[in-house]
Amino acid sequence: MSEAVVVAPGKAPSMGLFERFLTLWVALCIVAGIGLGEAVPGVFHELGSATIAQINLPVAVLVWLMVIPMLLKIDLAALGQVKSHWRGIAITVCINWLVKPFSMALLGWLFIAHLFRPLLPSGMIEGYIAGLILLAAAPCTAMVFVWSNLVDGEPHFTLSQVALNDAIMILAFAPLVALPLGLSSIAVPWDTLVLSVVLYIVVPVIVAQLWRQTLLRRGGQAALSRTLRALGPLSLSALLLTLVLLFGLQGEQILRQPAVIALLAVPIVIQVYFNAGLAYWLNRRLGVAWCVAGPSALIGASNFFELAVATAIALFGFKSGAALSTVVGVLVEVPVMLSVVQIVRRSRGWYEHAALQQS
Repeated sequence: MSEAVVVAPGKAPSMGLFERFLTLWVALCIVAGIGLGEAVPGVFHELGSATIAQINLPVAVLVWLMVIPMLLKIDLAALGQVKSHWRGIAITVCINWLVKPFSMALLGWLFIAHLFRPLLPSGMIEGYIAGLILLAAAPCTAMVFVWSNLVDGEPHFTLSQVALNDAIMILAFAPLVALPLGLSSIAVPWDTLVLSVVLYIVVPVIVAQLWRQTLLRRGGQAALSRTLRALGPLSLSALLLTLVLLFGLQGEQILRQPAVIALLAVPIVIQVYFNAGLAYWLNRRLGVAWCVAGPSALIGASNFFELAVATAIALFGFKSGAALSTVVGVLVEVPVMLSVVQIVRRSRGWYEHAALQQS
């Protein structure tokens, strides 16, 4: 029994010229970020130091520019409909909290502790693995709105799933991290966790809903549609500027130890594809609508790197292997997640063919 009736096998949602060449723009922004970080390091040091509780404020502003236009689409009165997507929610929760931390621990043990051990600094091995586990233990809070929007995901499902993950994270993050790390207690940076939820969820939702109600009151649905069309390029532009900033901030590390960065990226990339693929396949097997399966897979694969970086620094120190592993997660996340977006979009016909057979 499927959750939604699919009218016809779909094609990938239509893309504008800017979106169609997004991979190229991402590559150019990565190169530009590294180059600018080397050319004007003082500017990036100033931007990098503008933090509160390990959260970079310029990045937070760019995240607002990305997610607020997407949150404008959400009618809070319709959130009650999300219960019809309970299968997608159950799958995503299972991937995020029962699969991802332990699959990353396994990948870290296989690649870092064994296959790559001769190529890495011997004294840093345990720290690298710890950082990978920290990275996988918390699902992404903000960027998933971007990924969901790029696959025409059901926005109410995305918001509900993110809110649920945030609630679970407050209770489950510390014990789930402590178990694979073998630590009796984890010093969770609560200021980072709470401030992230406020900055990335509470504030954007409030701003978007006030804006939405104003538009509907003054100009109706037509005014809202015009605004959404006008804001479309803003979200992707903010995403690209975020890439320039992140790679500019971390370009020195990339250039100083590129081999270590590349080796640490291997289990992270495998983990993203594994968890996204598992979530997507489970949703297909259970007849979940494609507009829910897409964001489910993307939420299941992406990571809350701000919390991971802050926890790694609090537990192991700023210059530790754990901190470096989480930073590699920051660098890998956006390009790899964009590739997952492309896979989800291009596989829509394959996905909905099974949904038609079940309906």
